Amino acid sequence: MRWGSKGRQRTGGAEGPHRRTRFGRLFPLRLPGFRRRRGGPRPARLSLADLVRTGASGLRTRPVRVVLSALGIAIGIAAMIAVVGISSSSRAALDAQLASLGTNLVTAAPGDALFGGSAKLPMESIGGAGRVDGVQGVSQVAEVKNASVYRNDRIPKAESGGITVYGTDLGLPDTLRANVRTGEWLNAATSKYPAVVLGSTAADRLGISRIDADTRVLIGDEYYSVVGILDPVALAPEIDSAALVGWAAAADRLGMDGHPTGLYVRTDPERVSEVRDVLAQAVNPEKPFEVEVSRPSDALEAQEAADQAFTGLLLGLGGVALLVGGVGVANTMVISVLERRGEIGLRRALGATRRQIRGQFLVEAMVLSALGGAAGAVLGALVTSGYALSQGWLIAIPMWALVGGVLATIGIGAVAGLLPAVRAARMAPTEALGSG
Repeated sequence: MRWGSKGRQRTGGAEGPHRRTRFGRLFPLRLPGFRRRRGGPRPARLSLADLVRTGASGLRTRPVRVVLSALGIAIGIAAMIAVVGISSSSRAALDAQLASLGTNLVTAAPGDALFGGSAKLPMESIGGAGRVDGVQGVSQVAEVKNASVYRNDRIPKAESGGITVYGTDLGLPDTLRANVRTGEWLNAATSKYPAVVLGSTAADRLGISRIDADTRVLIGDEYYSVVGILDPVALAPEIDSAALVGWAAAADRLGMDGHPTGLYVRTDPERVSEVRDVLAQAVNPEKPFEVEVSRPSDALEAQEAADQAFTGLLLGLGGVALLVGGVGVANTMVISVLERRGEIGLRRALGATRRQIRGQFLVEAMVLSALGGAAGAVLGALVTSGYALSQGWLIAIPMWALVGGVLATIGIGAVAGLLPAVRAARMAPTEALGSG
């Protein structure tokens, strides 16, 4: 309202409600929660920062309930991130292992004979495999039947530890890309005498962690000097639980018949399928149907696929836990609305709109869920890191899992808080004040 030059009142000015002082200056009458506009006051809009501040202040009044509600969200998201992180770390370790060992190793072993029983590979099968185009290296092993390994002669005969004795050639570590953990591999001299290299599992079963000049094991009726211990061989796990002696020593001292029980063929990486298709014919031209050809890396890739399926199952369980946490948030917000009816009525009486009340409680639920999601992300990352380090893996936690997990909890909080927020916004001021 303004005064004209002739003393008449004029309305519709931009100042809104006002009064005139004796100094002739206009002071607008400001009401809380209102902005000036033409035609009268209107409610002020709350910024996002104001909503977050208001929601956080509401949470601070009930710390125990907030912690318990956030804990449900945190457990769910921690489980999901831990599952994804551990699976990713395992997959990264497996991929690194495949990259180092190669997927170009093919094995040939005796299959079933045509009329039953076990077949045998010809003694000259290693030569036939080596003549195949695309083959870069071949090694052979032959199981020595009825030969057991003991730490000494005081061990009962029934306690052999399940260790298999193989005769082998000198090129086996190169073909398998196996590493000697302790000692050395067989050479032209030691392969003819009672010397043995133990697989990693065999050494553990025999209680041998280091070797010296006096480290020996009993094979059959004769002591063999332990000259080396291998690291685990991922592409040939049967080697881990084996005692490996030279081909000549196995034939002369242990009665090996000379028929290989396994061929390891390293091929050109670009010609694996080609070699695999003709290897049986090359190994046993007369009876190729009695030869089983396989690629060990296929088993590792199948293991990776199985791990992915198991990861999907665990993710489903984590999702259920997350939904349970969302129900807890919804329950907390419903109780909060019932307890704060007086506050809601007072805010409405002072000019707060239904939209502002709805936004306040909705943001409060989202802040509560975000706190649980952040705590769960940290907990899941810690669990993943601890497990990966204990297994000797690289830590691989996808960033999308961390960010997506927190965003998912905020979304669940919004859904969980929507109904309580709408319920609070629909309260009439007089009803809320009367019940509060």
